[in-house]
Amino acid sequence: MLRKFLLLLALSAVAATAAQAATRPVLYVANSQGDDVTVIDLPTQKVIATIKVGPIVHGVCAQQDGRRAFATVESEHTLKVIDTKTNAVIDSIALPGQPNECAATNDGRYVVVPLLAPANSAVVVDIDQKKIIKTFEVRHPHNCFTPEGGSNTIVYCEARDNFYISRIDLAKMEITNNVKVSGDPRPFIVTPDEKTLYTALSGLHGVAVIDTVHQTMSQIALPPMPWMACKVEPPNTPVHGIALTKDGRKLWITSVADAGLYVYDLATKKLSKKITVGECPNWISMSADGHYAGVSNADSDDASILDVKSQKEIARVKVGQAPKRLLVIEVPQDQLTEK
Repeated sequence: MLRKFLLLLALSAVAATAAQAATRPVLYVANSQGDDVTVIDLPTQKVIATIKVGPIVHGVCAQQDGRRAFATVESEHTLKVIDTKTNAVIDSIALPGQPNECAATNDGRYVVVPLLAPANSAVVVDIDQKKIIKTFEVRHPHNCFTPEGGSNTIVYCEARDNFYISRIDLAKMEITNNVKVSGDPRPFIVTPDEKTLYTALSGLHGVAVIDTVHQTMSQIALPPMPWMACKVEPPNTPVHGIALTKDGRKLWITSVADAGLYVYDLATKKLSKKITVGECPNWISMSADGHYAGVSNADSDDASILDVKSQKEIARVKVGQAPKRLLVIEVPQDQLTEK
């Protein structure tokens, strides 16, 4: 009898842990010419909140547990802290420059923010202390990312003027490597083992592939594109969004001028046919289960939701003005059920 009781207790504990661990993919879309972030529930493709954060929203990043998100606001030079339970701004941290795309450590202790002129730096913000604890000089920084899967110690930030991407070790609080790229780096991806880096480059209708071990570069070329005629994205930005599938086998690439995206199979080196989305597709993010992808369409003020397996658009959802950066956040179920 006692054994059965203990077994029931153990099963209940497992069930409780599973319930706590259960998450739901929610898409946070930064509307770059507006003052808000649109929040979309991916399974239902419905807008569930609009968060006012301040004019000219640039980047969105989040800690791994999905309980806090962060948004950078250019007009105010601030980093906003968002509670994903209430979808409200709970803190605002002042920055000494114009912020771009941020990167958060998995534990949410640090957020690294690139700052444009006059700062020309990447700053490390201690979220609990609500202040900058370290500043790195980075020439024309634009995007910062952790390696795929996240990290508590490693963040990469691009130095566009120097044609390289800097590796920052937060345990040592120093730059430990500058990965050279043959051009002006834009959005990029670093594999979990840090041996490969994929990056968009200004003027390239495709993606550069950097072998960081052997220090070589190759390219994935997309088909010919129309002349750039986007209202939001400048004409030297034919690709402004890339995402790696969760199995690491395929690379999704936006073609800004072509109103579509392409999927490149890294093993077979084959490119899919164009997948049509909205006007001037910009950024891509995928859910942790590999089921959904979200794409921001900057000129049509909407976001495309795609089924990753079938590589098809399943919905197009109206958002705010000129959506660009976006992020799928795995929000704990207990956060959502209390809304």
